[in-house]
Amino acid sequence: MDVLSDSDFVPRGDVPTLADAEIHLWHAQSADAHGTRAHARALLRELLGAYAGRAEFEIGNGTHGKPFAHSIGDIEFNLSHAGDDIVIAIARGQALGVDIERLHRRAMSPEIARRFFCASEADALASLPESRRQAAFLRLWTHKEAVLKAIGGGLSFGLARLEFALDANGDVHGLRDIAGEAGAAVDWRLHRFAIGERLVGCLAWHGAPHRVRAFAWTP
Repeated sequence: MDVLSDSDFVPRGDVPTLADAEIHLWHAQSADAHGTRAHARALLRELLGAYAGRAEFEIGNGTHGKPFAHSIGDIEFNLSHAGDDIVIAIARGQALGVDIERLHRRAMSPEIARRFFCASEADALASLPESRRQAAFLRLWTHKEAVLKAIGGGLSFGLARLEFALDANGDVHGLRDIAGEAGAAVDWRLHRFAIGERLVGCLAWHGAPHRVRAFAWTP
């Protein structure tokens, strides 16, 4: 599994050419955490407009909340935000899913893992020292969310219908199994990333390998 860190996000204030076999992953920060959702939508519109070469287009939401813009040709995208952090993934002709979580978010409990995750995942999390369990839970959560968002079904698809392999440290080491309608597990591509010590995330797609280029938005 490929891993991206801070140093891989190249500062950029304009949009580079997007090749067919590339995925561009953007990170930005909102000046106001309370306005992050609006900032994310505004940045998404700015980036998509630049890639598509047009200013007028509509962004809609699918049945399960995944955004789309049919009038900009083959450009596919997904976004996520947490706190004042925003990530946006963009590609041509390739459905994407991306998710981020703040590491200080108190989300982990054995009951949540046992109820919603696969038994092997819950066992792996439970075996970790308590000091590592929270971060491992959130890393796993971003991987599940990224795949579900790429599928387009969101949480309604079922968190337990995809199973990840975790190592002894709680790091995710690939998709072990997934419900058949989502395609073969071996054909899912996963790029995990981290922004400093505060943020973890995952970019996912089903299909051929793509080159991932990471940028930090600096308008």
